[in-house]
Amino acid sequence: MPIYQIKADKFEYIDEKKIDLEKDIQLLTEKNLESVFNLKFVSGASNREFSVRIDEQDFYVDTLAFDEDQKSFVIIEYKKVKSISVIDQGFAYLSAMLRNKAEFILEINERLGKNFHKDDVKWEQSRVIFVSPEFTNYQTNAVNFKDLPISLYTVKLFQNNSISYEQVKPNKTSESINSLVKDKVIQQVSKEVKVYERDDLVKSGWTQTNELINMYESELMVAIPETRVKFTKFYIAYMSKHGRNYAEIVPQQRGLKIYFRFPYRTAKSSLEVKDCSKVGRFANGISYTQIFDQKEIQEAVKLSQDSYNFLHKDIHGTNKL
Repeated sequence: MPIYQIKADKFEYIDEKKIDLEKDIQLLTEKNLESVFNLKFVSGASNREFSVRIDEQDFYVDTLAFDEDQKSFVIIEYKKVKSISVIDQGFAYLSAMLRNKAEFILEINERLGKNFHKDDVKWEQSRVIFVSPEFTNYQTNAVNFKDLPISLYTVKLFQNNSISYEQVKPNKTSESINSLVKDKVIQQVSKEVKVYERDDLVKSGWTQTNELINMYESELMVAIPETRVKFTKFYIAYMSKHGRNYAEIVPQQRGLKIYFRFPYRTAKSSLEVKDCSKVGRFANGISYTQIFDQKEIQEAVKLSQDSYNFLHKDIHGTNKL
């Protein structure tokens, strides 16, 4: 979609700039990983690219990042060659990671001063992000599976010094890559890397819970249209365009437990909001509420908006949506 600048009530077209992936985009992306993808930078062109050796072949990772919410590694690759399959390349990197977990742990410990052990990382949540000015139809169609740990993002640079990252959204499908592809590397990786779906969290027969989630999401998408939904092993994450989970739902048999990112004492609501900042939990929120009735949906959405505002005050200040 073309980009325009408004000048005296008229649209002025902003031309795109030619992108040099290595010189421009990789360094810019690495320096702004938290803003673009809400990821922690580990290594890449900004310091020294990380590599592992497998079967006499060196695998160089363009950018190695860490998802602190999911406690998992993310590999970012900047594509220049259109003919290369994103499926083959993506699974090759995931396979290299899973076969060299100790090296990845050593890398993050040395780079970020962590003291991680292999069990501290959720390897099943590992994923690969490809960034490119454009993808071929073959490449975009290749990611149309429900359980693929691979994402594509188009990046564009403009003459007014603006930049955009836009995810290539796959078509909704129920097809699993394992049902169609018999490649040994893909099958081996798929045994360890899991892409969760709603059915993994909401059990069959939880009719009331499903209805509450449907109503909550429907009203939430109106209140915060940019929201993206992500399923994890233990909760459903509601993410902003900045990649930040501002609300997280743990489905229960007859209701929802909704986690927020603001301190419970700041909540002003007819719903009871409790503190969970000092107790073990699967979600990242530090406060939560529980709802069991559709009449409570509107108030839960309002609290989710408050959580969004609190989590993004460094970007939006104190302004509300």
